[in-house]
Amino acid sequence: MTQPAVRELGNAAQAAKLVRMTARVAARAIWRNRMRSGLTMLGMIIGVAAVIAMVSVGQGADRFVQEQMESFGTNIVMVIPGAVTSGGARSGSGGASTLTVSDTEAIRRGVSDVVAVTHSRRQISQVIYGNMNWSTVIQGVTPEFELVRNWPVASGSFFTDRQEKTAAKVAVLGQTVVRNLYAPGQDPVDTTIRIKNVPFTVVGVLAAKGQSSWGQDQDDCVMVPFSTAERRVMGAAILGSVEMIFASARTTAAIPAAVEEITSAVRQQHHITHGEEDDFTVRTLEDMAGASAAASKVMGNLLLVIASISLLVGGIGIMNILLVSVTERTREIGLRMAIGAKARHILLQFLSEAAVLSLTGGLIGVALGILVTWLIGRLAEWPTALSPASIAIAFLVSGSVGVFFGFYPARKAAHLDPIEALRWE
Repeated sequence: MTQPAVRELGNAAQAAKLVRMTARVAARAIWRNRMRSGLTMLGMIIGVAAVIAMVSVGQGADRFVQEQMESFGTNIVMVIPGAVTSGGARSGSGGASTLTVSDTEAIRRGVSDVVAVTHSRRQISQVIYGNMNWSTVIQGVTPEFELVRNWPVASGSFFTDRQEKTAAKVAVLGQTVVRNLYAPGQDPVDTTIRIKNVPFTVVGVLAAKGQSSWGQDQDDCVMVPFSTAERRVMGAAILGSVEMIFASARTTAAIPAAVEEITSAVRQQHHITHGEEDDFTVRTLEDMAGASAAASKVMGNLLLVIASISLLVGGIGIMNILLVSVTERTREIGLRMAIGAKARHILLQFLSEAAVLSLTGGLIGVALGILVTWLIGRLAEWPTALSPASIAIAFLVSGSVGVFFGFYPARKAAHLDPIEALRWE
């Protein structure tokens, strides 16, 4: 081995030894003032824990909304009644029945980017089976509802076109209705329930959907043919009026084109001329998800500001405690300089103490953040999703903040005059 290589190895060994000694001295200095060091790390601990918990709750909420959007249906486009003006008074969106079965037919005939379309009406009513009863949502829909909403049946089958056209008294039950009307393990198919004293034969049971993103139990429902609903259950001042139209676009990329085509088809059906306001509204799940994402972003930014303030307070605390430490250890610093320690050694010493304080606080904050995230998910039953990236970033930021705020006290210690330091009382 050449002499320069040997010299390089020796320098590396000395540097490693210096780092080990510096870290040991820093840990010993912090341990001597355990209480003060613990209070100094408190801001760092809270800041890191807040960042981890905030990101976990935000990502959990985003994932939950995404799952709910997917469970609602495939590439859904919704048409709802819009605002209308009558006698100078303007109703809100959905304030009047401006949609009809003819609109659904117009969309089915004239929109090429839609693969299936259905309409619905709904009403809360009492359902009776034997000596059991349950108040639930009765929905009058067409057979395409199963395809549009991507809602398969768990047992039995959905009703057919023929049953829809003949206003057959058949029903498909949601899982919540089954749980509240039937004994555990009992198959509801081919049983008879009563809705407003009208007997309905159960032909199928829907698969479980769970809660929607706005907290509604999607399984608490009974589906009946639309024609049966308006003639035998709900009644209608004008036959054929609907509360909502659901359409399924061919692909996700085709949704914007489908929205334009649906709008054009319904405007033509309603004889709305250019410049007149629509009496209906077209919505997509992306609109709803966008609103939810915007609210989540505002809340996330607010929590991030709070977490950043905690980290800032923690960094200022580290700077203050190191300034106090420099004052208390002035004679020690002077003695070390007198026996050969250079300014960079003193600088490294105090930067190491700052790093140990901040990284230890960061580690405790990571553990606390994971615990808080678990408690939020377990006790508050909020959706959470721990992010390894956020944990790593929060930990590294805590170390960076400590070193940044520790630089000034370290520099002040490194520039002390050895003679004046030894005279310090």
